[in-house]
Amino acid sequence: MLGNGALNYIRPMGPSFVNASLFNKVLNPRKATFQLWASDFAALFLPRRCAGCDTGLMRFERSLCSGCLRDLPRSRFHDDAQNPVERLFWGKAQLESASAFLLFSNSGMVQRMLHRIKYAHDREMGLVLGRLMAQDLLTSSRFKDVDTFMPVPLHRRKERMRGFNQSQVLVDGMRQVWDLPSTGRELMRVVRTPSQTKRGRLDRWLNVKEAFQLPDPEALRDRHVLLVDDVVTTGATIEGCVKALSVVPGIRISLYTAACA
Repeated sequence: MLGNGALNYIRPMGPSFVNASLFNKVLNPRKATFQLWASDFAALFLPRRCAGCDTGLMRFERSLCSGCLRDLPRSRFHDDAQNPVERLFWGKAQLESASAFLLFSNSGMVQRMLHRIKYAHDREMGLVLGRLMAQDLLTSSRFKDVDTFMPVPLHRRKERMRGFNQSQVLVDGMRQVWDLPSTGRELMRVVRTPSQTKRGRLDRWLNVKEAFQLPDPEALRDRHVLLVDDVVTTGATIEGCVKALSVVPGIRISLYTAACA
């Protein structure tokens, strides 16, 4: 307990961490609300873990600990018209601008974060990541006239099985910071494609080249659409999206992903 009677939320070390916040309340119960008591009591049985490093989270931390937030491997690509994401699509898809927020590495922090969203169904992590993505991109003049967010769609059956589309969750987080409309079903994934994870570039492109359809092209006339996805590797999925969107009169398309591999 601090000298002024306030609760001490400095991160303690060792196995006592999960109980530390509750212990502070026992020492000074008048400083704690019922909600704080309830949340910290629940943490005894369901401790909240950092999606980046799996350490315990403090009460004020959301999905990522302060250390992982500080050490996020940001790409710094946004203002570089020749960045690796942009070059990936040269001669293949017409994009106004393209960038990624983070750099992906196998078994690294970013992979753990994305797996937490995609496979552990951690929607809160997706919202946190989306907010961080928006805050970072808003500093770039190259994306300033984007007027619509578009999450890369999942096939409806896969979305039902997973519970949500991770790209839509990222957009939901972005819109908490950047107040732009988001398209709903304007772009549809009509072919349920097998996983792309272990496929080469040609196989990925063949897998998705006819996977997307645009039921109402007029709904996106003259828009500057920002396609949003979790990770870009070969770019085959984005090429499929751009091909479907290219029939829209006056459309401009940019790309932003949470990470690039």
